[in-house]
Amino acid sequence: MIQINYNIIFKHYLFENFRAFIFILEHHFSLDVWDPFKDFPFPSSLTTRSPETSTFVNTRIDWNETPEAHVFKADLPGFKKEEVKVEVEDDRVLQISGERKIEKEDKNNTWHRVELSSGKFSRRFRLPENVKMDQVKASMENGVLIVTVPKVEVKKPDVKTIDISG
Repeated sequence: MIQINYNIIFKHYLFENFRAFIFILEHHFSLDVWDPFKDFPFPSSLTTRSPETSTFVNTRIDWNETPEAHVFKADLPGFKKEEVKVEVEDDRVLQISGERKIEKEDKNNTWHRVELSSGKFSRRFRLPENVKMDQVKASMENGVLIVTVPKVEVKKPDVKTIDISG
């Protein structure tokens, strides 16, 4: 009696088909263009946006308060400092924004894939009352923006000890 090991055949079948599936995805489709909602009756974020208005939705910013200042660190890989803007408003609002434009298409080149992000981002933070809005400093190094907003020095009250008579 011949015994067939279906387990080995099944694993080989899955492996070969998985490799073919990955090949098709990598060479024929761009997943960031695929819009699963394109046939729905409401507008989709992918079908209504143009490449010029795509956004960086995952702009990560840490806000750390030290005894001396509020420190904001924004992770902006690939941005130049000329593409980033830091603004403060009178009502203690700090705005960090930026824009990276799409590289102009060269008609002589053949593009196989475009995956680098382009577009705009904007983040706003309401600062507490204890900040010096006129002394905000910003620096950028290795794709990390650091914005430092100094705090107003809290004056400790003068304490006078009173001698108790009696």
